[in-house]
Amino acid sequence: MLITPDALSRELASTTPPLVLDVRPAEAFAVSRLPGALHLDLWGVSLIDTDPAPLRAFMWMIGHLFSLRGVTPARPVVVYEEQSGIRAARAFWFLEYLGHPNVRVLDGGFQAWTRAGLAAATEVTTPVPSSWHGEPTSAVLASWDQVRDRLNNADVAIVDTRTPAEYYGEQVRAKRGGAIPGAVHLEWTQNLSPDGTYKSLDDLRAMYAALGVTPDREVVTYCQGGYRAAHTYLALRLLGFPRVRAYTGSWKEWGDREDLPIEHPKRT
Repeated sequence: MLITPDALSRELASTTPPLVLDVRPAEAFAVSRLPGALHLDLWGVSLIDTDPAPLRAFMWMIGHLFSLRGVTPARPVVVYEEQSGIRAARAFWFLEYLGHPNVRVLDGGFQAWTRAGLAAATEVTTPVPSSWHGEPTSAVLASWDQVRDRLNNADVAIVDTRTPAEYYGEQVRAKRGGAIPGAVHLEWTQNLSPDGTYKSLDDLRAMYAALGVTPDREVVTYCQGGYRAAHTYLALRLLGFPRVRAYTGSWKEWGDREDLPIEHPKRT
């Protein structure tokens, strides 16, 4: 699920290179990029209603954007940004949800690529669109009602990946502030080493185990709009957790719905 710059460089030089998607802002892509990379910035494209009809429409749109870049199940996909960040993780999660069988994140992103002394490109690569829109993999997504139905279930761990200020309700970014009842808190940035790569598996495993987040439980991750939740989703997938869901509506949906319960954790 992760690939190093050196390994990706070798694959790009092969006769069957992966499709590379640069999910950084357009202005960064315009300056330089990985050789052959195509641009797809999904920032700001979020869903705040996970009822069936809007969910289907939203995911069809996301699938269409990938198809315009030529994504097909037959060709491996590598996504990257500046580091191993939330943009790349969310693109990874989208492709897993849509059933792509081989998607990876460049660990450390563009910064790691340049640190490794590998050449960036300035020439433009023109995408060849495909007709692939994917087939939803419902087991990796949580909707608002699925989260509600898992409250107080000892088999389920809910992980809040937002900042402490958001978790404690000090920064309110929806109609209500607070947290989903029973959620444990670990900000997504804790998944990363100082160089912008994911921490070692041993470090990640110990960090989550300390919060009771273990592979025998189903895990639901959430944030404000699904980006940071996807980052922790990927961290847990790296650890081999068999049941991980990202709540893509996250706090913006949950906090806006006054029919859903919330809690106000206290700092200790």
